[in-house]
Amino acid sequence: MAAITAKMVSDLRAKTGVGMMECKKALNEANGDFDEAVKILREKGLSVAAKKAGRIASEGVVDIMSDNGVTVMIEVNAETDFVAKNETFKEFVRGIEKVILANKPATLEELNALAYDDNFTVEAKVKDMIFTIGENMNIRRFEVIEGITSAYIHGAGTTGVVVKFNADAAVAAKPEFAAFAKNIALQIAAGSPPSYVCRDEVPASALEEEKAVLLAQIKNDEKNANKPEAILEKMIMGKLGKFYERVCLVDQAYVKDDKLSVGKYIADTAKELGGDISVAAFYLYERGEGLEKKEENFGDEIASMLK
Repeated sequence: MAAITAKMVSDLRAKTGVGMMECKKALNEANGDFDEAVKILREKGLSVAAKKAGRIASEGVVDIMSDNGVTVMIEVNAETDFVAKNETFKEFVRGIEKVILANKPATLEELNALAYDDNFTVEAKVKDMIFTIGENMNIRRFEVIEGITSAYIHGAGTTGVVVKFNADAAVAAKPEFAAFAKNIALQIAAGSPPSYVCRDEVPASALEEEKAVLLAQIKNDEKNANKPEAILEKMIMGKLGKFYERVCLVDQAYVKDDKLSVGKYIADTAKELGGDISVAAFYLYERGEGLEKKEENFGDEIASMLK
């Protein structure tokens, strides 16, 4: 059997990012053949990925990258928030974003089939990273937005916002527009995030559901028990303003000046910059939103460690 030196183990670790002991085992199994050891580790990575696939991955990071008029926002999940601070993991996420920017896939299936680099598809790279870092992880979702945008990431990747604007190129090129656009992104990330840009986007089903809730609230008040339906309908319409202020971006109070609505802030900025400005769409990702969270029992964990 070939002698396995510390340098061989160190070189394999640098190449793969895998722990020293696993690298030494792979080199022994490959009888010192470096390329064969890399192959062995990758094959083991597929096995490890399969074993970890059922583990809860609701942490990780939301990240945003822009290039040449195209913006990508992505959520990549892992098991713990420590991974989000890992430079290897962060570089992996940036690599996926570059693949998306270059290819503009429409679905996760299309993305997974694309080449990550000369050695891996995106799907295979995910499995390789599971083995390297030792946690289950997955690409949960992504958006590709073309046009004039502004982006904001909060809390080192806990929340990401991309806002797309309709605006003249000359207006969008002004530094004042960049500051304004950033404020709109901050508006969406702050407080209660909106669901729609404006009232025209609210689906009829959502509006009817809100009206039914308001009607039930009004009828629960004994003073309204005998009022005619026409009066109750007017009362409902009067209360819908609060609903729109909650769910529609342009109806919300502007976070930096609550005397202004966001719609008024947009109109005032458009007038100052000498052109038309409107919000075409916005995209909001909150890391782990809707996913099952891993519950830690630190007492049990410490007890198991002491054993």
